[in-house]
Amino acid sequence: MSETMTGTGEPRMLPLPADEIRRRFLAFFAARGHEIVPSASLVPGGDQTLLFTNSGMVQFKDVLRGVETRSYRRAADSQRCLRVAGKHNDFEEVGRTPRHHTLFEMLGNWSFGDYFKREAIHWAWELLTEDLGIPAERLAATTYSDDEESRAIWRDEIGLPAERMAAWGDVDAGDDKNFWRMAETGPCGPCTEIHFDRGAHLSEGPECVPDHSEHCPRWLEIWNLVFMEFDQQPDGRRLPLPFKSVDTGMGLERLASVLQSVPTNYDTDLFLPIHARMRELLGHDPGDFEAERFSYQVIADHSRAITFLVADGILPANEGRGYVLRRIVRRAVRHGRLLGRREPFLAETADVVIGAMGDAYPVLRERREVILGTILREESAFARTLDAGTVQLEEALIPLTGAERVVGRSAETLPGDAPVLPGEIAFRLHDTYGFPIDLTVELAGEYGVRVDRAGFDAALSEQRERSRSGKKADLSRQAELTSLHDAIARRVGDTDFLGYETTAAEARIVAIVRDTTEYETLEARAEAELRAEAAAEATIVLDRTPFYAEGGGQIGDRGRLVDAATGETLFTVRDTQRPVGGLVLHSGLLHGRVRTGMTVRAEVDPDRRERTMRNHTGTHLLHRALRNVVGESARQAGSLVTPEGLRFDYPFDRPLSLDERRAIEAEVRRVIREDRPVLVSRMGMAEAVAAGADAFFDEKYGEQVRTVRVDGFSHELCGGTHCRASGQVGGFVIVGERSIGSGMRRIEALTGDGAEAWLGERLALLDEAVAAAGAQGADALPGRIAELHEKVRDLEKKLRAGGRAAAGPRPREVAAAASEIAGVPLAIHAAAFPSMDEAKAFAREIRDALPSGVVAVLLEDDEPQVFVTVSADLVARGLSAGELVRAAVEPLEGKGGGRPEMAQGKGTRKAGIPAAMDALRSRLAG
Repeated sequence: MSETMTGTGEPRMLPLPADEIRRRFLAFFAARGHEIVPSASLVPGGDQTLLFTNSGMVQFKDVLRGVETRSYRRAADSQRCLRVAGKHNDFEEVGRTPRHHTLFEMLGNWSFGDYFKREAIHWAWELLTEDLGIPAERLAATTYSDDEESRAIWRDEIGLPAERMAAWGDVDAGDDKNFWRMAETGPCGPCTEIHFDRGAHLSEGPECVPDHSEHCPRWLEIWNLVFMEFDQQPDGRRLPLPFKSVDTGMGLERLASVLQSVPTNYDTDLFLPIHARMRELLGHDPGDFEAERFSYQVIADHSRAITFLVADGILPANEGRGYVLRRIVRRAVRHGRLLGRREPFLAETADVVIGAMGDAYPVLRERREVILGTILREESAFARTLDAGTVQLEEALIPLTGAERVVGRSAETLPGDAPVLPGEIAFRLHDTYGFPIDLTVELAGEYGVRVDRAGFDAALSEQRERSRSGKKADLSRQAELTSLHDAIARRVGDTDFLGYETTAAEARIVAIVRDTTEYETLEARAEAELRAEAAAEATIVLDRTPFYAEGGGQIGDRGRLVDAATGETLFTVRDTQRPVGGLVLHSGLLHGRVRTGMTVRAEVDPDRRERTMRNHTGTHLLHRALRNVVGESARQAGSLVTPEGLRFDYPFDRPLSLDERRAIEAEVRRVIREDRPVLVSRMGMAEAVAAGADAFFDEKYGEQVRTVRVDGFSHELCGGTHCRASGQVGGFVIVGERSIGSGMRRIEALTGDGAEAWLGERLALLDEAVAAAGAQGADALPGRIAELHEKVRDLEKKLRAGGRAAAGPRPREVAAAASEIAGVPLAIHAAAFPSMDEAKAFAREIRDALPSGVVAVLLEDDEPQVFVTVSADLVARGLSAGELVRAAVEPLEGKGGGRPEMAQGKGTRKAGIPAAMDALRSRLAG
């Protein structure tokens, strides 16, 4: 492609706002027979292979693989996506480049075995050049190297000149250009990309051509049309998909930058309101913004990401999706501090996101209070973490240097022989406190200390490698199983589920699997081998089944498969799962000989099923009662339903009060006593939501959904098994309620005979407590316990007083005995404290009793330590705790330093403690 292939005049595009671009895109494809599908959640429903929805095709993955069908063959959507992990990970690039984001919107149109390359290319061209007004001469196209069909359409039908076309890519040789796949395995195919020419004046030379030079600013990829033809296998093979499909993706942010004629995505109307709010909070003018653009862009991007993540039910945590959210919040907070903002600000910028995008994504407005509250709590908690980490870091730095802290001093200005903070300490701060390494480097530099970055990087790499090696093995096996399950599903179709009506039925075996291999016939091995259970493990697929497959928080059924002719138990079912589409897998232990085509009787453990049903219906009752008592924001964020009990997670920022807990239990028990009918219906998803049925973010729902309604009380989308009436739940009791993370609580409860047994045990314990306390009956127990507590407190006070009297003076006595040196009160004490923390606590008590003065406490140990504080009025007069510590550590043959108001040091010579105390007095005397 030549430098002169297009003009460089101003574009003739319509300066459309992002909302109008989105509307026009969807309207264009709706007029061409496409179903407009709502954006899926950022949490991929029913997909364990992805942390987040990272492209528009995620919600259609099973359709593309031929294991799920929809009522439509053409679709279009605007999908919210997040790329912060895995194959598509843009996290470290965010803010540094004009285009990378964590969260973005992908406009897409789809064909599932309907139209293919010709229509996809023609419609893309028509939308861009006619509806949106992008000049044709400013567009170019690339194709996969051997995709002559697409190239011919561009050349012969669209009329694109040869100098604005290029062919790249050889996937077998490791060049993935113009070949797209969502992950290491799964649907994939060649693609054609449409690029916008931002002007020859931005060219950086002959290598600056579409899709060839990744960083050349002239060409901007705006639309990728993927032609899904293959299913990538774990062993490297690419098998044909059941039908050919089209999967296109166009970033709304990029398209907006083109149509609004701005240099970066961050200059579009999607980001400008966030920048403006941040400038207001900081008191910056536009010139300040340009000088600090990197941090502004990080904050704007991350504000959008955290807003949508919380809206989609993700809460901060130390693992999984919650940890990703926490990382994004912390990176944004770090950049806020770089801009000089120490007070919380992310809830303010998130509120701007809600205002700007709430019309397109109503969930933002619906969950506004939860979003802002969650973000404020997490940001405030991280501020405390930073403060705690700063204290830990300072304690590690002070013994390394005798220098005063100089705010603003850079590590880059330090001499080559400056002290070095070990990399493992920096990594521990990062790993334990989430303390950013760049903040560690900055603070260490102010103390005159370098950080061993190589050591830090090595520790971080080692941790990542440990995690990665385990994940790679898991992902490889998972990919093999997914491929096998897809093949079985395409061959045998969905398993007919009978479990709503019965717990036993005859069925035919249609597939048998052991490990990752499918068998026609499988027989139990010798009895000696069966003692090692792995030798008998297998998985069986039936054409129909009464076994419920795990889903919606309810665990899978257990039971057995019996020879229909002889009654012999052939297989014990230990778990039931649905890995893809409607395919049900029965996993367990083989006892006899099974073969495909064989008829068996499938029998679910009926008692286990009944107890599970009671707990599942009880979960629905608990959910509604909880929201009635504490508010509608306490929506289900996770649940586990087992025969033994139920677990329910919900967003809330405090423990339930005793009155709230009693009110919830009372309401659930009332509905149980009323024996209300439990009604099941099937309807369209939109109809169910309009009728008030609750849906949950991490579940995958089809076009037709099943709702479960406890008459006049609760109404939820649910595929689980339930009681026929609320009275069958029996008893109900909450046995636990606790925090499981920032802003997230968990309730554990029992129903039926489990609740009765638990209450019986508690009554027995109450009787034992009454007897042990010597109370006159259960009613008198609280008063008797209070009386005993008071006696214990009195005894503890006497013990502490006696212990201190034996060990040495109390802090107030040390303060009272303070001597005056050069007009400065000095309270000094040395003792063999159990730890330095104890010594510091002793010093703080002295300080409380001596508002003005110097407090010095020394730890008598083989490695003696000294801790000094100076009151604020004396600091104002020029006294420095750091200087006093440096005087004291010389006789101890150690190092120390710190701030004027507080400092500490550590030595190696215990015998030097008396001399250290004298040195402190001498320094004060001048």
